[in-house]
Parts: sequence; structure tokens; C-alpha cells
Amino acid sequence: MASLSDILHAEDITSLQSLQLFARTVVEGFTTGQHASPHKGFSVEFRQHRPYVQGDEIRRLDWKIFGRTDRFYIREFDEETNLRATIVLDASGSMGYRGQKGVLKFDYARKLAASLAYLLMSQQDAVGLITFDTKVRNIIPCRTKITHLHLLLETMVKTEPGSDTSLAPVIESLAQRLKRRGLVILISDFFDDPTALLQSIGILRKKGHEVIAMQLWDRDEIDFPFGNWARFENLENNDDFLLLDPATIRQRYIEAQQSFAAQLKDGFRRHQVDYLSLPTDESHSAALRSYLALRMR
Repeated sequence: MASLSDILHAEDITSLQSLQLFARTVVEGFTTGQHASPHKGFSVEFRQHRPYVQGDEIRRLDWKIFGRTDRFYIREFDEETNLRATIVLDASGSMGYRGQKGVLKFDYARKLAASLAYLLMSQQDAVGLITFDTKVRNIIPCRTKITHLHLLLETMVKTEPGSDTSLAPVIESLAQRLKRRGLVILISDFFDDPTALLQSIGILRKKGHEVIAMQLWDRDEIDFPFGNWARFENLENNDDFLLLDPATIRQRYIEAQQSFAAQLKDGFRRHQVDYLSLPTDESHSAALRSYLALRMR
């Protein structure tokens, strides 16, 4: 079993220190933070003036306008709020693939999730976690306390790849469960029906959630480098396997893989979802730094 130090290294923490993950859309949090809230309050971003009514705080009167118009007006500001971010971690059987490069896809996913949880909580944002395969396996609500980070990491460590993937129903369930608009980070290989998956993403987006999709690929799943007769097993169904010569299907496999990836990329773009395609033989921390730096521009 992995340990906490296996999924969150000191180097990862150091590499994230100068980076931040801000919400691009308006979110609903529960304490003062760094992200724009749909609610008006008393903060740094001015929104509008409105006429004074009995009960308003005197300190919010705009005395300059009173001097010009002899009328009382209240200054209204956009309230800032902390972000509620839910990390959705795929723990299905296909994430248990370890290719010729020796990297377990689920280990890579855990490291990504751990780094993101650390980054968000260091910003005083609230982070929650959902793990799933055919159904939701763990639900940890969003919290801001730093002790909450240990619970998130411990759950990631204890989780192992399991059964079939059924992502669309999980996302639809999540859309019903999340009552406040926030950020949803999906970490998965998305080996599921793309049409159903994208429909469920559309439901999340219509409810006002910002979504980031991180798709993991083992290099073998991209290049299909196999040369000799081999047994190809379905990691999500032990009774499903093929014994064949890879050379006879390599071209068709690569075309199908590219078509699948392009369909997802186009669908995420239509839903205005940030999409990252991440080969697991490349550094997760470098990929995360690159994405966050681009997002901060």
C-alpha cells in the first residue's frame, strides 16, 4: 500500500509555492477568500451605488456623492469568497494499468490529486474528495481546516483501483449533490461512453460549476508498442481477454484511440471545460506547474 510520502513529496510542495488556482467563474463559498462571489458584501471590488434605506450601515454611505447631490447613497461591493473544490478521482480497474514505463496510472492520479488538494488548502479554499468506479466509493465533504488535508491524503492512500468504470452516473449524482457553485476537478482516463460522459458534464456546467478534466494515459495506450503474440486482459472484467498478434490491429487501435481522445477534447471544449491530456511517463508536477502558470496569465 502507498504511504502519504509516496503521493505528496516535499519537492511537489516546493514547486507549487509560487502558483495559485483561481476560479474563472463566480463561485459560492462560505468564508472570506480570494474568489468572486455572486453575493454582494463589503470587500475590495466596487459594484454599484444604490439609494440609502433605513437600517443601512452609516459607514457604507458615500459622502462624496452626498456632497454633490445632497442625497444618501450606499456603496456596494462584490464579496470575495473561498472556493469549494471537489476532486473526483477515478478508482476503476483500468486505472490499475502499469505499462512498460512502470508507472501505475492510479499512482499518478493520486499524486495529482494530492498536489491539487495541498495547493487549494494552502489558499484557504475548501476541498472535498470523491472516489468512484461503478459507483461512488468515498465522499469527503469540502472543508478548509488544514487537518482536513490529512484525511483527504489518507483516503487517497487507502484507495486502490477496483471495478468497472461508470463515470456519467457518478457525475450526474454529483451535480445533484453539490448545492453551491464551485470547481470540480475530474482525474480519470475517461474510459467510458464519451456521449454519456459529455452529457453529464453538460449538467454540471448548466448548474454553474467550473470543471477541469485531467485525462491520464499510459504511454502504451498511446503508442501500442507491443510486438509479439500477447494476452490482452480487460482490467475491469477478469473474464474478458483476447489472445492476438498486436501487429494485426495496431493501426486500427491507434486510429480508435485518437478518435476517442479527439471526441472528448472537442466535447470538453464545447462545454468550456479545461482539458489536460497527461501521459503518465511525464512529470505530474511539471504538467501541473505548466497548466497553472498558463491559467494565471
